[in-house]
Amino acid sequence: MFKNKILLITGGTGSFGNAVIRRFLNTDIKEIRILSRDEKKQDDMRRYYKNPKLKFYIGDVRNYESLIDAFKGVDYIFHAAALKQVPSCEFYPIEAVRTNILGTENVLNAAINSGVKKVICLSTDKAVYPINAMGMTKALMEKIAIAKSRINNGTTICVTRYGNVMASRGSVIPLFINQIRNNNPITVTDPNMTRFMMSLDEAVDLVLYAFEKGKSGDIFVQKAPAATIGLLADTIRKMLNRPEHEIKVIGTRHGEKLYETLVTREEMVRAIDLGRYFRIPADTRDLNYDKYFENGDEVITQTQEYNSHNTYRLNEEELTEMLLNLREIQEDLKEFGVK
Repeated sequence: MFKNKILLITGGTGSFGNAVIRRFLNTDIKEIRILSRDEKKQDDMRRYYKNPKLKFYIGDVRNYESLIDAFKGVDYIFHAAALKQVPSCEFYPIEAVRTNILGTENVLNAAINSGVKKVICLSTDKAVYPINAMGMTKALMEKIAIAKSRINNGTTICVTRYGNVMASRGSVIPLFINQIRNNNPITVTDPNMTRFMMSLDEAVDLVLYAFEKGKSGDIFVQKAPAATIGLLADTIRKMLNRPEHEIKVIGTRHGEKLYETLVTREEMVRAIDLGRYFRIPADTRDLNYDKYFENGDEVITQTQEYNSHNTYRLNEEELTEMLLNLREIQEDLKEFGVK
């Protein structure tokens, strides 16, 4: 698919960008462009990979003009740039608006105007029935992508939506490991809180599936298993040979849910089950307001959403196996003598 093509990743110095680079750098892809604001992370990547196929562009999705040069000649874009930390977005919601919403509009406008063939926008389960600023802005990011997909000329725009990416930067797994390392209590908000569990490689697989199969306006969701935060904390301490390490329950933080939803009840009515994935086609209603105000659908009230409480629940053995296979924590495991 990518032979002699140019791929650009916005926010490409993050966990997802590095996973894509590992997957594609040594293939017959022509070039991978990394667009981000952080010159230090770009320099670290340049020194680490030392590959002429990798090109770096300093730019900000908030600034349309900074995207134009980077997008010239690009075939495909993975749009990963976002403000993702829930507390940060709660304190500075307008900053989340500028990056997640207005930044996405800039990316899509620049992609369309530059003749980019396909754009995959990365979203999150927090965009579904959102209760925090991060989720709200990512939900509107999805709406912008779908709206653009209706009217653009020649650029296919799809969205991928996934849950907790295990051991990605800022996630809870590195936090728990670090708390054990520093002999501090493992801080758990609510032991019964559930979260979807998927690896970075699975996140890349989902984006590639959307890239290969998606039609403009599609949202793709991976059917991911889930685990309680209490089980995750207990499994990690046992894995690291610290079965008695203290777990401290601190209570649900502002902006957190007991469980996350990947597909709404309303979306499930039209979702297409593809086995490993759900494909949610775009709502293609035009501006005929009768379709919004006069015509209902009884099926919606009879359909169940897809969330981390009703998906497949991992047991300790299955969760341990997933954790042991995570590339991102292999050095940590060695430090604790785990083979």
